[in-house]
Order: sequence, then structure tokens, then C-alpha cells
Amino acid sequence: MFQLNGKIAVVTGGGSGIGKAVAVLFAKQGAEVNVIDLNEEACNTTVTEIEKDNARLSDGQGKANAQVCDVSNQQQVKDIFNKIGKVDILVNSAGVSHIGNIESTTEADLDRLYNVNVKGVYNCLQAAVTIMKQNQSGVILNLASIANNVGIVDRFAYSMTKGAVYAMTLSVARDYISQGIRCNCISPARVHTPFVDGFIKKTYPGNEEEMFEKLSKGQPIGRMAKPEEIANLILYLCSDEASFITGCDYPIDGGFIKLNN
Repeated sequence: MFQLNGKIAVVTGGGSGIGKAVAVLFAKQGAEVNVIDLNEEACNTTVTEIEKDNARLSDGQGKANAQVCDVSNQQQVKDIFNKIGKVDILVNSAGVSHIGNIESTTEADLDRLYNVNVKGVYNCLQAAVTIMKQNQSGVILNLASIANNVGIVDRFAYSMTKGAVYAMTLSVARDYISQGIRCNCISPARVHTPFVDGFIKKTYPGNEEEMFEKLSKGQPIGRMAKPEEIANLILYLCSDEASFITGCDYPIDGGFIKLNN
């Protein structure tokens, strides 16, 4: 089950965190993965890891290609997707975060988040759907957030962008269901990624361990998710085993939305 043999996948933000975990897992399941990231070094690191894993696999199915790209630049995105040619699966994982309420969020902050989290997703959706329509099949998985389901303190701009991702997911799912294209999103709570470690180190110098524990305990399950756990759900939703699922948002949040009252 959950094999992706012969599938061509595109994973944005594949250089680190959730995107990297998805790219590595997809390759293990037999897909040829195009790792898109703005950071060339991170992009190549993911591809190298996949190639090392592939060398140990007996069937040698999984492959990876590094595609350095700024998802907020529409022409770059179009060029990359045209270069790839065929796309069976798109995972929109690239994203940036911001801490602040409506008063402390500047216009520059809003533009930065919009350009990556909204326009970047739009650019990749448009490029992928155009290709998928030709084959009358395709699967798209967008990374939303618990922030598009519940109010979170000081996440004004971030919540706005993830709400847009959720809305785009429903729109694409409805518009292209007759073309054999499925589109879903997932809403993770806090995930332990290099971004989280960097944020804690920068924001709470000298109190890293204490803040990590506090942020972990903020979720009813008592810990942050691992990127690999998020990737497992994404694999299912992008596999043929989930062929009856479209237009849905799946919280993967350690009980945050329903139990955090």
C-alpha cells in the first residue's frame, strides 16, 4: 500500500522541515521527486539524502532532482514546471511565518507572507493544474494550519495566509474534480523543525529548553509533531488509496483544535 512507483512529484519547500520529510518519504515509496526550494544548499542536501537512501534500496525506484526556485516568482515557477514536464503530485509546503497582531504587523510583513504563502501557492497550483489537466489526473496537497481553524495569539498575517490556502484548496478541488484532479489540505499544529529551533534561539536566548518545553506542552498531546508524522498523512492523501478524498482539510494537531479548551 501507499506506493508511488512511476509517479512524478513536486514538493515545494523541500529543503527542510516538513517538505524535506515529504520528499524523502515519497522517494522511498518509489516516486521521482522534484525538490523545490529557494535555498540551493538545502535543496541539494535533500536530494543527496534521497540518493543515498535510493542506493540502499533493492528496487532503486526513488529518484530526486533539485529545482532551485522562488515560488513567489511566477515566471520561475512556470519555467521549472515546464522543465519537469509531467506532474502527478504537487505538495505545496513552502511557507514563511510571522509573529504579530494587526497593530504590530507592518505592510512589509504582510507583503512578505502574502508573496510566499498565498501567491507562491497560487503560482504552483496554476502551473500544476495546467499540466495535470492534460493527463486528466493529479493530486494536490496544500499545507494549511490550525491557524486557519482557530484564533491564535499574535498570528494575524500568518493566519490570514493559511485561511487563503484553505479557500484555494476548496476552489481547486471543486473546479477540477471532473478533470480527475484531487486537492486537499492538512492543518498541522506546531511541528519540531529547524525553523522552530531557530525561532526559539533568536527570541528566547538563554531560555531555549524552557521555552521548547512550554511550546510543546501547549498542545494537549504534550509534544510537538515530528516532520515524519506529517509526511505520513501527506503520503496517504497523495496515494491511490485516498482516491475518494478531495476538498478536505485534515487537522493533524495533537488534539489542539478540539481538546484545547
